[in-house]
Amino acid sequence: MSAFTLADLERIVAGRATSDDPSSYTAKLVRKGLPKTAKKLGEEAVEAVIAALTEDEAGLVGESADLLYHLLVVLHLRRVPLDAVMAELERRTAETGLEEKARRPAEER
Repeated sequence: MSAFTLADLERIVAGRATSDDPSSYTAKLVRKGLPKTAKKLGEEAVEAVIAALTEDEAGLVGESADLLYHLLVVLHLRRVPLDAVMAELERRTAETGLEEKARRPAEER
C-alpha cells in the first residue's frame, strides 16, 4: 500500500498552483479559473462512472486518480482545505448514512 495521501497531493497542488512553470498542468488549470476547472472535475467524474460501469478496473483506477486530483484543484481554488472535507466525512461516519440522510431537508434527500 502506498504511503502517499490526499494531504500530500493537496500540498503538491498548492505548490504548483502558483508556479510559473509552463509545463505545470496545475498552474495552467488554476490560470483558467474555477469555471473551467470545475467543468473538468465534472468530466472526470463522468469518466470514472463510465469506467466503473464498463468494469474497466485499470480505467477506474486512472479516472479515480484524475477525479481526486481535479477535486483538490477545485478545493484549492475555493480555498477549502482538505481538512474541512475530512472533518465532514468524520462527522458523517459518526452515524449511519440513513440517519444522516433523514436529518437533511426533504428536497436534499
